[in-house]
Amino acid sequence: MSRTVEKQRGGAYTESFPATDIRVPNTMSNRLKSGLLVRAGARTCNARGVPAFVVRKGDEDAGAVYVKLNHMNGDCVVLSQVRTQDGDAAWMRATGPDPVSEGDADAYIERQAKYDPDLWVLEVETPDGWHPFVGPEV
Repeated sequence: MSRTVEKQRGGAYTESFPATDIRVPNTMSNRLKSGLLVRAGARTCNARGVPAFVVRKGDEDAGAVYVKLNHMNGDCVVLSQVRTQDGDAAWMRATGPDPVSEGDADAYIERQAKYDPDLWVLEVETPDGWHPFVGPEV
């Protein structure tokens, strides 16, 4: 990770990190509560200039986390946070290997909300499929 160290008036030093280096690491997501994880993801997107919106708020502590990647061409992918056998965070393409229509993505999320009303949804407008969370897609 690159950083910039600058000397301020009065002799104090400050550090700044480029927005492109800010990502929510896998090890952090194991410890973060759902609400904090989603808000951190939204802020990371916004710091990078990628529009992101919390479109559904769930249980602050332990709600399931879904990320809707809107490709801005009518296609979407929904990622669901899952755990690997080792307990690490990973992301599953919940709507299948290929992008689906935005209506199908929204219908999938609504079906999941019937089973788990505490889920969180972060929508990221990303033509290239980028999202702020580190972890393998399984």
